[in-house]
Amino acid sequence: MDLFEKELEAGHAVVLPTETVYGLFAKALNEAAVDHVYALKQRPREKAMNLNISSEAEIRFYSKNHPSYLSKLVASFLPGPLTIILEANEEVPSWINSGMATVGFRMPAHPKTLELIRKTGPLIGPSANLSGHASGTKYEAIVSEFDQVVPGIEDDDFLTGQDSTILDISGSKARILRQGFITKADLLAHVPELSFEDDEFPQ
Repeated sequence: MDLFEKELEAGHAVVLPTETVYGLFAKALNEAAVDHVYALKQRPREKAMNLNISSEAEIRFYSKNHPSYLSKLVASFLPGPLTIILEANEEVPSWINSGMATVGFRMPAHPKTLELIRKTGPLIGPSANLSGHASGTKYEAIVSEFDQVVPGIEDDDFLTGQDSTILDISGSKARILRQGFITKADLLAHVPELSFEDDEFPQ
């Protein structure tokens, strides 16, 4: 068991790279660990956390009312820079999604981070920055903000610096809530069954 796995299992937060930005990770099912991340980021409690998972099975375990194309969407884009929003079920604790009816899922493509998720179970992993600041992309900036309060920080040059695309498929129509690396055209090219609510984002 390496340093990061030990710290996560102990209920602490660690900073790990994804394929997009650095994330501040902690055990999702440990309420105290999640509270700690909220405090570190100075993040308002009404802002829900995503579940970082390692398989489609975990997505299905924590959600309900899955669209018929879910498996195709997962196979086409995950692991990768896509956050999927689905209806939450009773397995999702309120401290993760702030009591909302939906929950977000992220499967980061970074090999070390994904392997830790496989070993430790679902993690929260919001961007490693103070709330309201730019997403954490520079190792030096991460260290200056979190070195004294986070026991493990992993350096990497794998990051693109571009946030994940957030795709809400919890309703009858899909919605892109944040345009990131993956475009609407990319989504439709692989999953033509997707029906979008509006044309806010171009193809």
